[in-house]
Amino acid sequence: MKLRNRKLTQDEFFKEREEVLQQWPTGKNVDFEEAVQYQLNIDKTKRFGEKLAKADAAGITLIQPRAGVALYTEHIKLLQYLETEGEADLLPSTIDSYTRLNRYKEAEVGIEKSKESGRSMLNGFPAVNYGVDICRAVTSSLQSPVQVRHGTPDARLLTEITIAGGFTSYEGGGISYNIPYSKNHSLESTIAHWQYADRLVGLYEEAGVSINREPFGPLTGTLVPPCISNSVAVIEALLAATQGVKDVTVGYGQCGNLIQDIAAIRSLKTMTRKYLDKFGFHDVRVTTVFHQWMGGFPQDESKSFAVISWGAAAAVLANATKVIVKTPHEAMGVPTKEANAAGLKATKQLTSMLKDQTFVDIPAVVTESHIIEEEMQCILNKVEELGKGDYVLGTIAAFEAGVIDIPFAPSKFNAGKLMPARDNTGAVRLLDAGNVPLTPELKNFHRQKLEERAAFEKRPVSFQMVVDDVYAIGKGFLVGRPHGN
Repeated sequence: MKLRNRKLTQDEFFKEREEVLQQWPTGKNVDFEEAVQYQLNIDKTKRFGEKLAKADAAGITLIQPRAGVALYTEHIKLLQYLETEGEADLLPSTIDSYTRLNRYKEAEVGIEKSKESGRSMLNGFPAVNYGVDICRAVTSSLQSPVQVRHGTPDARLLTEITIAGGFTSYEGGGISYNIPYSKNHSLESTIAHWQYADRLVGLYEEAGVSINREPFGPLTGTLVPPCISNSVAVIEALLAATQGVKDVTVGYGQCGNLIQDIAAIRSLKTMTRKYLDKFGFHDVRVTTVFHQWMGGFPQDESKSFAVISWGAAAAVLANATKVIVKTPHEAMGVPTKEANAAGLKATKQLTSMLKDQTFVDIPAVVTESHIIEEEMQCILNKVEELGKGDYVLGTIAAFEAGVIDIPFAPSKFNAGKLMPARDNTGAVRLLDAGNVPLTPELKNFHRQKLEERAAFEKRPVSFQMVVDDVYAIGKGFLVGRPHGN
């Protein structure tokens, strides 16, 4: 059957499922009916979507770390520590890189080496190797809801095992876990794999079990214009809703200019709701996630706390439903549990102090959000046109044409023509829009903003600005100024 944006039939799904569950021996232990009953017995306080919905209604921003180690007993201890000492509201299980690439044999070796050495030899939790029962041991040992976070182009078996294993939220998507992560995976293959993952979530929904779904918002996390990441989020929300997903958390990665970051979250929620409603998905719940700074971090721990706190403040002032928290050891590799907890506590302090304040409706934010929405409309209209109303076909064609173009992505299916740079206030603008179909007025707006910076810095608008901006935060700045400015 030709790939397009339509709900998989029962026959199609279950035929594919036979093959999926045979990818690794633990797949044979997945029993859908039994898993539904297990999920139905999970207390509401431990359901990810329930906690997000309550926070959204109350205007509270929840905090969530990233974390995952090879040995499940140590993984449990780590998450318990982040829950108690770190005061995390929501918990993750970050999956290891071998599992993300479906290399389960190497993950198995990593588990054994971790047992021998007494320290984690994997950069995450190998859920597929452990299977349903051990996943349940993890999720049942915690008081808070737990989400699967990964980066997997083909996550079908991981989805099966972890949802049966008691996880109540699942991250990723066929675009956001392909283009920014891998070089050779085609969009046709990854969108098809994620249709399966979303259809599985849809089947749980139909059985009375709501699983939260979260497309990965930051993409490459480096100077990504809000209109690009927001457009991808809207598309992935639509593709998920088509398969029966009812609870979506759309995300955005901090760019650093406070007004633009708040406007990005504002426009993201507005446009996701607008497009879901446009296609009849009125019953799909929409919440938002703000990712703290995804780029380079200072080596100095104290300076890192400033970056973390800036992201925390932006998330709260944007009314994001949750914030993904960084650690003061970002520049040094995998953080200790103490460093992870320290980042959480710094963020919790900010979310508590600022919870009664918002910048969402101040004039500068409203103006910027309208610009982002106009840019998104240009992109999404073209995607719809290219696909003749079908967002799967339109998305594939849009990437081929460079209509959607993710900066610094490794994928050979990404045009790589769009070039971003910061304006004089640090907002991300377009030095070169490539083939992204913005109006002449919008292109002129971006050029004007960059010319203002060029005049201030007494240099021409050029690619050197991009280079300077990429390295700026690590040197203690947002905008990459030349020496002497």
